[in-house]
Amino acid sequence: MLARRTILTGLAAALLAGCQTAVQTASPVAIGAIRVDTGPLAAKGQSATAAAIRPMLERELASLRSAARHSATLHVTVTGLYLTSYAGGQSATLGNDTLESEAVLVGTDGRELARYPVMSIMAPSFSGAWYLPDINQRRIDALVANNAQWIRRALGR
Repeated sequence: MLARRTILTGLAAALLAGCQTAVQTASPVAIGAIRVDTGPLAAKGQSATAAAIRPMLERELASLRSAARHSATLHVTVTGLYLTSYAGGQSATLGNDTLESEAVLVGTDGRELARYPVMSIMAPSFSGAWYLPDINQRRIDALVANNAQWIRRALGR
């Protein structure tokens, strides 16, 4: 039984090895400006959190900016945030924390160069002890940093 499961898992991994969920641009495009929109998150009743996430994500992505004269603009729209119930050990709903965004690279002519939907998924226990008063903030910080990493990866950086 174990050998058959191992073979099937290996076969599935081999079949999926060539799959790519996001198409990268042919060559890295110079990015002159970064715009983060948390309006959709605020519209879902999370306005205070949306206001906090915006500068955090801008800071995380700041290293993508270049001084090139004619450069693209990166528009990142944060569309969702979900922190599962968590009280140590396992989460109450057996779920994960998620942060959803969409990064759109727009050229100097206003034409869309690339679009990358990004969903960061992390275990609620990743950010440390559940009983500390700032646990939710640490969970959001980790999700924002992870989301920025996935955006950098999608852009080929």
